Amino acid sequence: MNKRWVKILGGLALVVVLLLVGARTFGPGILERSLNRRIDHSPFNLSTEALALHKSLMVMDWHADTLLWSRDILDRAERGQVDLPRLQDGGSAIQMFTTVTKTPRGQNVHANDDTSDNITLVSYLQGWPSETHSSLLARALYQAEKLQDVIGRSGGALMWVRNKRELEVFLETRQNTIGQKPIAALLGTEGAHPLEGDIKNVDRMYDAGFRMVGLTHFFDNELGGSLHGATKGGLTDFGRDVVKRLDELNIIIDLAHSSVATAKDTLAITSRPVVVSHTGFRGACDSERNFPDELMKTIAERGGIISVGMWQQAICGTTPQAVANSLAYGIKLVGADHVALGSDWDGAVAAMPSDHLPAITDALLKAGVSEEDIRKVMGGSSVAFLQQWLPE
Repeated sequence: MNKRWVKILGGLALVVVLLLVGARTFGPGILERSLNRRIDHSPFNLSTEALALHKSLMVMDWHADTLLWSRDILDRAERGQVDLPRLQDGGSAIQMFTTVTKTPRGQNVHANDDTSDNITLVSYLQGWPSETHSSLLARALYQAEKLQDVIGRSGGALMWVRNKRELEVFLETRQNTIGQKPIAALLGTEGAHPLEGDIKNVDRMYDAGFRMVGLTHFFDNELGGSLHGATKGGLTDFGRDVVKRLDELNIIIDLAHSSVATAKDTLAITSRPVVVSHTGFRGACDSERNFPDELMKTIAERGGIISVGMWQQAICGTTPQAVANSLAYGIKLVGADHVALGSDWDGAVAAMPSDHLPAITDALLKAGVSEEDIRKVMGGSSVAFLQQWLPE
């Protein structure tokens, strides 16, 4: 090989290296900015009454996919919708962090199959461990490790809640803290495909801290049909076995993204109430993303929690007023004891960031919702649910 070709190949190799370094350095930020668009409604003209009320609330949100992305939750970010400083600014008390392990290309609310996967590219682009490139379970466990790490580095600003005792300790600590109060972190997964068809992996995920498991995501999986899948079918035999094991371990079942048939099959066999962690009410927003109102009433009658999202397909809007409208509708339909917040922050949606939460309280007051019901839907109903249904 002559010197000219050596130089050419050397130059090409350098270009490839620079492209790879650039992709790893700038790619994650570019990707997240394009997917998790922050809709800024500030500055707000919030009433003194609303600010005082919000400060007294125990605010909980049931769904944020922040662990998927390549940034430190402890640092204030210029992208995405959730980090610790913005949760603090918004008056949050409890946040359920959820892991995403597989999503289909061309993702939509109508029909998807399981033949493609966006998260493989995300795992390469963000430099995840090699085992996550091919294993959905490894992706879930890696994101659990990320939460464990950030809690450990938070100096008490974030506290694990994995059982009733940890919840009690958190509530006591928060009540007795003067100044910046701690925020509780719970862990769930969006879809149970990380089980990879092996029921023993339910226990592995429990040991890693998972206390909520969504049965499906945007495609049908080994457990059953998705609301956005190809078949819209119900639970499989494996799915029934998993539901029973989740009950045995006191893991909360999340029906968000489940097909109507899967939801009904689950309600028929579970011994515990369920959660719909991020959704809307069909009567308030006629979207394929939302269950029919009659199914929501059944979920509430069984003691469940229905958590209202903050993006267009769930509530037909993205403003604090749109969130308040859907919350108010839910209160009338099923009662405030069964309505909560489920933002879907950082879940590839355009939504208000987590520091905008006081504006929802203000919008609820302006919509004529009582202070008692506001306390419930902003977090009180969620805390009561956790106090009863978390593991001992």
